[in-house]
Amino acid sequence: MSGRIFTTTLFAMLLCLSGVRDGRCDENLTAQQGKAALQKAVRFFRDKVSGNGGYLWQYAGDLSEREGEQQASAMQVWVQPPGTPYVGEALLEAYLVCGEKHLLDAARYAAHALAMGQLASGGWDYRIEFDPKKRDAWDYRVDMQASGRAANPKAKNVTTLDDDTTQAALRFLMKVDSVLEQKDRRIHSTVEYALSALLKAQYPNGAWAQRFSEFPNPKEFPLKKASYPQSWPKEHPNVDYRSFYTFNDDTLADLIDTMFLAEQIYNEPRYGAAARKAGDFILLAQMPEPQPAWAQQYNVEMHPVWARRFEPTAVTGGESQGVIRILLTLYQHTHDDRYLAPIPKALDYLERSQLPNGQLARFYELKTNRPLYFTKDYVLTYDDSDMPTHYGFKVSSNVARLREDYRTSRKSPPGEGSIWTTLRSPPKPNSSLARDTAKLIAAMDSRGAWLEDGQLSAKGNDDRSRSIITTKTFTRNVRTLSRFVGSMNRQAM
Repeated sequence: MSGRIFTTTLFAMLLCLSGVRDGRCDENLTAQQGKAALQKAVRFFRDKVSGNGGYLWQYAGDLSEREGEQQASAMQVWVQPPGTPYVGEALLEAYLVCGEKHLLDAARYAAHALAMGQLASGGWDYRIEFDPKKRDAWDYRVDMQASGRAANPKAKNVTTLDDDTTQAALRFLMKVDSVLEQKDRRIHSTVEYALSALLKAQYPNGAWAQRFSEFPNPKEFPLKKASYPQSWPKEHPNVDYRSFYTFNDDTLADLIDTMFLAEQIYNEPRYGAAARKAGDFILLAQMPEPQPAWAQQYNVEMHPVWARRFEPTAVTGGESQGVIRILLTLYQHTHDDRYLAPIPKALDYLERSQLPNGQLARFYELKTNRPLYFTKDYVLTYDDSDMPTHYGFKVSSNVARLREDYRTSRKSPPGEGSIWTTLRSPPKPNSSLARDTAKLIAAMDSRGAWLEDGQLSAKGNDDRSRSIITTKTFTRNVRTLSRFVGSMNRQAM
């Protein structure tokens, strides 16, 4: 795929190298320069930034401190996006665009890091621990296989589906597995084990919990439609919410996307069946009038319930919009009209529930539909004047856009949809891409790092403003460089 390198005269190349240093190199930038910059950036990130092939979110410019959602050591990596799967996908997509083998090697290295962090329960925690002295506190599948030991009841073994953690890891691993034609046994076995666990963890009604360490007994979870409880607590009941059926943070949407991708890659109908079964749960979970939308989470009786102390028993204006988006995705894959049927009355409800400023409340009281908020002391209230700032108690209303997407979906032809949207065909060369690439090369320091102004926010880190390195910037810039290299290779063919 590398193709023939676009050639220029030595004089033009020297001019271009000079132009790159001041960010002005456009039309004379060569594929070779783009390749060199790409290799330099990836080598630095893989060899100096990564921990055992995995990544965090942010780093001090000198790599003295680092963090995911929390402070982290050099022996820890983050699974929760934008951590290891986020970086790995960017490297894999860059390889598919420009064909540079070192990108595939780096993506495989990240995939192996994730394999080292797979739990015996089948998925992943937010982080992976590589310190040999600390790994015994976790039931990591590879360690248990190597030692032949049984599960340790005191070890950490909880798979989390929160914040697209396990799902993102699995989607990346499946894509690497596909590119490698299932020949990397460690990656392929990790994928098979994770998919099997997710199928077992799905409730009989099609829902999933936010976290799990063991699989549900179907007899304990009868099929029921959502309904209003006779009464509900106005204060947090201090219950363990992790086993509830959940929509929170788009957990179900991420799982459905993951299952459809698995069906697409492995041509295995049971994965698509799991996605459609999750869609059936959505139909069951729609609340009756006067609030025909959805709650964040439900108990086994299919009643809305509390989760965290700032997530009350309520109908949600936030996740309900995400649920509608899931239904549109399901229809795109199945063209089953059942998945469109709940949408019109849900949109009508959300439209009439909009706040005077056009937003939606995150939570609406059951039956009365009054917007619910919290004080900074986490007292449930109807008053929005003293809300905590760490959570969105008001959200944007996308009702108009969703209504238009609903109309469009009804007219769309049958199809499986586009799950893996990787740009496999590089773009045509253009001056804008060349200018963007030149600026990135000029902004790179001698190590191959892109520094930016910012601060580390995790507790325990020095939070002063300074130069930092972020995975988001790295992945964005790698994609730009790879598109440039791919475009120049395409021109040279």
